[in-house]
Order: sequence, then structure tokens, then C-alpha cells
Amino acid sequence: MTFAWTQHRFSGGALALDVANSVILRFDTERRIDRYADPVALDSFAAAANRFSAEKHLFGTLEPVTPENHAAFLDLREATDRHFRATVLGTPTGDGLADLLDAASVIIRRHKASTAPLDAATARSALMLAASGEPERLKICPNCQWLFLDRSRNRSRTWCDMTVCGNRAKASRHYQRQKKELIA
Repeated sequence: MTFAWTQHRFSGGALALDVANSVILRFDTERRIDRYADPVALDSFAAAANRFSAEKHLFGTLEPVTPENHAAFLDLREATDRHFRATVLGTPTGDGLADLLDAASVIIRRHKASTAPLDAATARSALMLAASGEPERLKICPNCQWLFLDRSRNRSRTWCDMTVCGNRAKASRHYQRQKKELIA
């Protein structure tokens, strides 16, 4: 299956959330897709993040994760998802934050401050997000279950991406209304 990193894949609003969202249908064991299971997709993510990430200006030109750092990067992705998802759901734990900090520190210790590999930038993004003090801006898309930052002024954003998930929800509601009218 051919896969391309499009702008929609970077609708999390923070690099760490975009990385966490690389698992599609995370909680559906039969249909779950890990986009990083394909090494080509993992390697191409850095180039796409350079174009589409909301934080591209913060980290410089991102380089792919080196093969020896893949496992630590995936650990960071999972710790990021667990911690921020629990934060949104109102069930954060000290263990979740500790796991996130441990995973980020493993990666940060491996790199010089002057380099910009994807894994180090993701670790810094996760730490900045954890320290932001605005957990109410974190949300979960009701359609795809992706994590995203609501940067709207009144914090009313519902969907990770209105043009994809928002339109799908609107189309589904329209279909249900039409179906009811036909039955009635």
C-alpha cells in the first residue's frame, strides 16, 4: 500500500502530537495501522514534517530518525500518546508523565543540541507541550481519535481537521437525515 504524508497528517498542532497520531485507528485492533511499521514511511516523515508541521520553525530542518534510534522513538511516541490522551480525558497519572519524561530524556541525551533529528525535535515538542500549562487546549477528535491542540481563540474547535473529519461527520449526519426521510 502506497502512503503519502499529507498536510492532514499534521493537524495535531504540535510535532509530538503529529508523531503520536501516526497510528491510525489506534484502539481498533483489527483495523489498526502503524504508519511507522514501514521504514520508508518513517524515514519520509521528517521531510513531510519540514513542510507541514505547525512547529517547523522551532527545530530547523529535521533529519530522519537513525535506525539505531527507532525503538526509542517509538517508545516516545507511545508515551506521548498515553500521557496526553490521559490529560485530555482527565485521568493523568504521575506514571504517565514519568514515562514521557524518561522516553524524552533517552532521546535527548543521544543528540547534540546543534542537530535536528526528528526524534530529538519530537522529544522537545512533547516537553514543551507538557510544560505549556494549557491542558484545556488539548483535545481528541471525535471522528478519528487523533490528539490535537485547539488554538482557536474561544477554544471551540471540535475536529482535528475540519476539511476531513468535520466534513465526514457532516456528511454522515446528512446521510442519516436523508435515510430517516425516506423511511418516514
